[in-house]
Amino acid sequence: MDELFTRNIIVVFFFYGLAFFSMGLAVLLEVSHSSQLDYAQALKPLGVFGLVHGAHEWFEMGLLFNSLVTGEPEPTWVGYLRVVLLAVSFLFLIYFGIRLIIGPGKVRMKVILMTAIILIWYIGLVIVLGQPLPSQDQLIIADVYTRYSLAIPGAALTAWGLLLQRSTLKKYGMQRFSLDVTIAAIAFALYGGIGQLFVSRSAIFPSTYLNSTLFLNIFGFPIQGFRALMAIVAAIFIIHSLRIFDEENRQRLQVLSEAQKTDEKRLNELRSELLLRTVSAQELERTRIARDLHDDTGQTLTALGLGLQGMAQMIPKNPPRAVQQARQLQQLATDGLSNLQRLVSGLHPPQLDELGLASALRAYAQEINELKQLNVTVVGSVDETGISNEVRLTIFRIVQEAITNAIRHSGASKAVIRIGEVNSEFQLSVEDDGQGFDVEKTLGGSEKNCLGLLGMIERASLIGGNCQIHSLFNVGTTVVVRFNRNGKP
Repeated sequence: MDELFTRNIIVVFFFYGLAFFSMGLAVLLEVSHSSQLDYAQALKPLGVFGLVHGAHEWFEMGLLFNSLVTGEPEPTWVGYLRVVLLAVSFLFLIYFGIRLIIGPGKVRMKVILMTAIILIWYIGLVIVLGQPLPSQDQLIIADVYTRYSLAIPGAALTAWGLLLQRSTLKKYGMQRFSLDVTIAAIAFALYGGIGQLFVSRSAIFPSTYLNSTLFLNIFGFPIQGFRALMAIVAAIFIIHSLRIFDEENRQRLQVLSEAQKTDEKRLNELRSELLLRTVSAQELERTRIARDLHDDTGQTLTALGLGLQGMAQMIPKNPPRAVQQARQLQQLATDGLSNLQRLVSGLHPPQLDELGLASALRAYAQEINELKQLNVTVVGSVDETGISNEVRLTIFRIVQEAITNAIRHSGASKAVIRIGEVNSEFQLSVEDDGQGFDVEKTLGGSEKNCLGLLGMIERASLIGGNCQIHSLFNVGTTVVVRFNRNGKP
């Protein structure tokens, strides 16, 4: 069996390098995805290790193939280049282990540790190479020392770091990936604890006793075969653990889907509540109109009827008194007509149809100013050609709601209504100097005091526009409405 492996050692090196190179390539292709998991964020140095160490094994395979074909040993400088490549690969493995153990952050600590490790390796390499030995023996010593000082610690740190990730995976509900990292950790531990312990025979202890020759005599196959086997196992389960990115994306989509369903449910509830409030408001408005008609218009008409009856009886008896009563009835009719006009105006401002939106807003502002509830001014004008009566009424109702909120809730002393047009887009804003409020909290809360705000937003969307509400504490609130002048409800 040992002859079989010896004759096919080049094939062993090929699969050894292929395993780590494939692992490194797969890792580097996956780490481009964003992830919240520390394990996923720390994989990049492992990917670089896989590529570099795989390239090293193929490099060594090429040197071995060249030696078998030409019968000449490798040049000294090529041998040292291979040792440097080996050291670089294991330094990335060490950094991967340190990154897993320490976690994100603490960059200075990582830099200090890596600098110390590189200096220790370099100083030790200078010392072991300072012995007067043939160049081939020095290359063997350099290779053995690099594996002892870098490969074994790197594999141990990586195994430790991978085992530590099991608790993190459990925290994020990914326990099923714990087996992958556990087996990969065992493979790296065996790769370093055995695969890098049995090296070429050299003057460095314990390679004089524990070396590749002893391993071959005991197990019947070269240590490179064991390293290749552990590399394949580690690569398979590291690559298998990369499914963690898909699982994390699935969890994110699930969370987003649940949040969307919650928002839709809440929005439907608010719309239902808004519809209920709208119906209730309509009923209350009808009740108010009936009461006003009964109290004002009805009583006025009753008084007119009784007055006319009395006047008819008084004309033959006392004409001057009849004339006086006629004048009183005329004033009563005038007052009744004014009350009726005010009631009709509250239902639908006649200025909207007769004079347009700007005039209706100015008349509304004048009415608020006369009642001394708020100092309201209207600034600007706009060409209302092409704007339907339905759109004008919708804009007017939004302004009414904004002014009503300013009067009832903000404690404002003044408000400014601005109308204008920018790039064929109609814009209207209502600004007050009230106490302000937290818009996001109010709209996102469970309380029902946001229905008026939602009503304005909903009205604007019905005409193909949008309504934005901005507010700052102790500064005031601004309601901005924008819509395409060709928008239709």
